[in-house]
Amino acid sequence: MSDQTATGHLDTTSDTEEREPREECGVFGVWAPGEEVAKLTYFGLFALQHRGQEAAGMAVSDGRQVMVFKDLGLVSQVFDEQSLSSLRGHLAIGHTRYSTTGSPTWENAQPTFRTTATGSGLALGHNGNLVNTAELRDEVNALEGRPRRQGQLPSTDSDLVCELLAATSADIGLEEAAIRLLPRVRGAFSLVFSDEQTLYAARDQHGVRPLVLGRLERGWVVASETAALDIVGASFVREVEPGELLAIDENGLRSSRFAAPEPKGCVFEYVYLARPDTTISGRSVHSARVAIGRQLATEFPVEADLVIPVPESGTPAAIGYAQESGIAYGQGLVKNAYVGRTFIQPSQTIRQLGIRLKLNPLREIIRGKRLVVVDDSIVRGNTQRALIRMLREAGALEVHVRIASPPVRWPCFYGIDFASRAELVAGSLDLDGVRRSIGADTLGYVSLDGLVKATEQPASRLCSACFDGQYPIPLPEEASLGKHLLEEIIAESDTGDSLAAGYGAAGAMRQP
Repeated sequence: MSDQTATGHLDTTSDTEEREPREECGVFGVWAPGEEVAKLTYFGLFALQHRGQEAAGMAVSDGRQVMVFKDLGLVSQVFDEQSLSSLRGHLAIGHTRYSTTGSPTWENAQPTFRTTATGSGLALGHNGNLVNTAELRDEVNALEGRPRRQGQLPSTDSDLVCELLAATSADIGLEEAAIRLLPRVRGAFSLVFSDEQTLYAARDQHGVRPLVLGRLERGWVVASETAALDIVGASFVREVEPGELLAIDENGLRSSRFAAPEPKGCVFEYVYLARPDTTISGRSVHSARVAIGRQLATEFPVEADLVIPVPESGTPAAIGYAQESGIAYGQGLVKNAYVGRTFIQPSQTIRQLGIRLKLNPLREIIRGKRLVVVDDSIVRGNTQRALIRMLREAGALEVHVRIASPPVRWPCFYGIDFASRAELVAGSLDLDGVRRSIGADTLGYVSLDGLVKATEQPASRLCSACFDGQYPIPLPEEASLGKHLLEEIIAESDTGDSLAAGYGAAGAMRQP
């Protein structure tokens, strides 16, 4: 029998006025008998914190039961020495969450958990976003023989996958259930999941989101990024292939194919999402970002006195721009490293200061200078508008904005919570219109060809839908899309016994 243990609810909210495109999630898994797998998972998640700051959790198995510990907040807020010491076992999976499907609530934190018909536990973490959520919901609703109770209908796409795996694994085993289910799961997914004995990892056939395999002296690690392998001392083995399912247990590592690979890795991982010390498809992310900056200087030269980044994501591209242009590089903005790590909402007075919560100018550096300001992207334009106003107030003579990605004109349905197209400033304005909107003297975006060149990947192997509107995975009708689709369905549905869901006494939650 498997228990699910969870921390208490935190009465917290996060600042919704982020300047950046929202991240997706980070996943981590380790199979290592004799190691402190909970602590390895903690540090792996710590390395993946940038991919999601709303919630964190892990599931640990000792071979007899799966224990899940999760809560809202950062990795360092959710776990401490006491909680980690209580999570003993030989395998673990972990998750850092930003909500691309479902609200940022405790109930939606991951790993998600189910008890199978045989009493085995199943925990699952997901990075990505599915596009056939409505179809999977219908499959769950059609299940027979699953115990149900009010208030626990699946409210995320990840939850649906976990429920379907649990429901179909009783007779054929979890590995075969995954082989049969995953071809019907459409969209972007990098999954880690486990029962009491085995760690599994799977990546959708397009490989939209990254997932890598590493080797420990006494075990194996899977993670969203190579940086997470580094922090736990695992050596990089290879990427998990698109359409591949890995199973790791006492018999070693097994690989199966559930779909033919059609690679379409997210190009925005190179721009912003991944850590600069990560490697994707053999290409250093930092090197790619420096190359983007060089390309920007070639495509959009300007006479100026100083190149400054919008820290931290604009820094490598700013270095590349300075190198290629011969213009001096400098630090003109100071970033508060702890913004985004508080759940306290600013007062109205402080909110009116806007960007100064995150960035403040070094006036003695920028006063009287013609500036090239390098940032990773423009989404709504609100932050750039406030930033340029702040720089001019601090004495900048000219502000020339250079962006290390093409104009974001289309929303992402594969795991990045971009705004709707109506909210994207480049969705309705041309280059000069955006320039006027943000108040820059000049504006230049790197071309899509230039961005692809910097990745050193063939354009045919990359997804650039947010820039060109070419979605490699067909999308359903608009009514079947949306971050809160499942929650809206739950709210509108009959809440009688036939529709209310629960997952058995083994899923009962306890306070630690």
